[in-house]
Amino acid sequence: GLCLLVLRVFIGVHVFLVSCALPDSVVRRFIVRVMCSVLGLLVRQSDPRLRGAGARVFIANHVTPFDHNVVSLLTSCNTPALSGAPGFICWSRGFMELGVTGSRAELVDSLKEYSAHQGNPPLLLFPEEAATNGRAGLLRFSSWPFSILDEVQPVALQVRRPLVAVSVADSSWITELLWTFFVPFTVYQVRWMPPVPRRADEQSEDFALRVQELLAMELGVVSTRITAADRTEHMKRLRHTSRLPFAPGEGPSSRPRVPPSLPGGAPEDMRVMAMAQQVKEVLPHVPLEVIRTDLVQTNCVDTTIANLLEGRVPFFPESKETADLPAPSTSQAAAASGIQGSVAAPSSKPATKQFAKSSVERHLSLQERKRALYDYARR
Repeated sequence: GLCLLVLRVFIGVHVFLVSCALPDSVVRRFIVRVMCSVLGLLVRQSDPRLRGAGARVFIANHVTPFDHNVVSLLTSCNTPALSGAPGFICWSRGFMELGVTGSRAELVDSLKEYSAHQGNPPLLLFPEEAATNGRAGLLRFSSWPFSILDEVQPVALQVRRPLVAVSVADSSWITELLWTFFVPFTVYQVRWMPPVPRRADEQSEDFALRVQELLAMELGVVSTRITAADRTEHMKRLRHTSRLPFAPGEGPSSRPRVPPSLPGGAPEDMRVMAMAQQVKEVLPHVPLEVIRTDLVQTNCVDTTIANLLEGRVPFFPESKETADLPAPSTSQAAAASGIQGSVAAPSSKPATKQFAKSSVERHLSLQERKRALYDYARR
């Protein structure tokens, strides 16, 4: 792999120079495609007769940072740059710079003006707006690519390679390029589908959902409602939980004590125990074993707290506070008292110490406790 990597780096420079020197034509695409096969990028296509069906907008699922480069080896197309600073890097990666840095409405207007000129190549857009491995499902399609024209042509992309994963979340395009040079080959399968026109009085959201369903059926995956923003939030949570046992300034004395049931103190068990102690501080009446069991499944402190508060995890409350819990610090006590005061302030009557007779009062009391616990967890 290292030998292939070093060799293909030098060959890749020649491929870049050739693609910059030759004008966009069938000859250039053939030469660059042959040279890319030496780099380990093998491109196959199905139903090539549908490629020239006259559509001005191609809609494809997003698998790798080089999907637009692969499709451009088969037909002439342009992909606008939606993120990243404009300049040499953006141009060298094959993106089209429109000079639009405002809202999506300005971007759509600019792309409409671009598509109005018949001499311009078709547009290749990725409504998922984030790359996935393409094996489980499609992210929810954004509606703005379907507001440009009333007809789009779906393009199904599938990528496979030996030994190494095709797409890794939070991995940069440089890392993906080096892994592509490292492995023996990466096969891109491009399947052209018939153009899909917009129905009468069909909104862009419905049009996007219909095309997403067609692409999901072609790829044999699930059409999800998970957006690119949800994916970004999920990755933030994963990064946050992975950094919990290694917080800056954390000394050995401040780390959670490993119980005798965890021989050797495995890092994964220590991380679960650290999160369990955090949940225990917020919910002292919940048994620690119940918290640990749910944390193993959710791997998230906020999700476990929500599950316990909303009754999704059954448990028997502890009758008395456990003596081995660490005493809260002065700042935590002040924060807790401030939260309790802020929660109790809007209410004109003190919190009831017995079971309320009215269901409305019981619901309000539950909501107040949940709000106080959530605020304390956030602090």
